[in-house]
Amino acid sequence: MMRATLIPEDHVVRMWPRVLPFMERAAEYTYGRYDANDILDSIVQYNHHLWVAFTASGEVKGAVVTVFKQYPKKKCLDLTFVGGDDGLEWKAPMLRMLQHWARDNECEGIESSGRLGWGRALKDDGYKFLWQTYELPVADTGLGALHG
Repeated sequence: MMRATLIPEDHVVRMWPRVLPFMERAAEYTYGRYDANDILDSIVQYNHHLWVAFTASGEVKGAVVTVFKQYPKKKCLDLTFVGGDDGLEWKAPMLRMLQHWARDNECEGIESSGRLGWGRALKDDGYKFLWQTYELPVADTGLGALHG
């Protein structure tokens, strides 16, 4: 039996070593935007939430970091970082818990940005593709080059 639970704020630092490998792997897919320490800071300092998937014996199988995003017209629960092993084993209880958490906190949806493979992983859960993020290179020199 797999369980998913929110880690209380005062237990996050103590739990962190058990989820660190998962968050290190998740950070790799931010392409230099975050490292694992930044993810921990987002939880401790910036109101993000740490969720952990456990087996019945207490083995940690995965972790999800969420944050509420308030847009002008709606509020969503953002799955900012996801990492773990054997994701198909803990995906359903984690999603169920997150859906209830989102509802209890007056969110209209759950959102996430990620690799295209997440669309395949979530296709049976009501996933809807909205957009894709693009990263373009910056100029070789700053604006001063245009006026010089």
